Amino acid sequence: MAEKRFEFPAMIRNLPEIDVPLEGVRGRLLQGEGRQAVFFEIEPIGAIPEHSHGAQFGVVLEGEMSLTIDGKTRRYGRGDAYYIPAGVPHGAVFHTAFRAIDVFDEPARYRKKG
Repeated sequence: MAEKRFEFPAMIRNLPEIDVPLEGVRGRLLQGEGRQAVFFEIEPIGAIPEHSHGAQFGVVLEGEMSLTIDGKTRRYGRGDAYYIPAGVPHGAVFHTAFRAIDVFDEPARYRKKG
């Protein structure tokens, strides 16, 4: 029997979608004062190039990725949490369909689509 994929509940699916320039990456935005929470759905797209921005904290809900933070790589799966300090270079490789919740310590990391 195939394992059922994680689905965000309607209260999350009804949030505004983010404008992200990567094929296979979708997210729903919860905007706060000074920070954002994004509920990500990412297909196994391979690598996202190294980049940096404000601090980021995330929790994996489903799937696996390899995350390189400041030159150190670790594989993350369901239930794992990660923290990327502000300004630290990082990149990721998505091995499977992936779901996560990420909080960005900046008010405009992502914008609403449209």
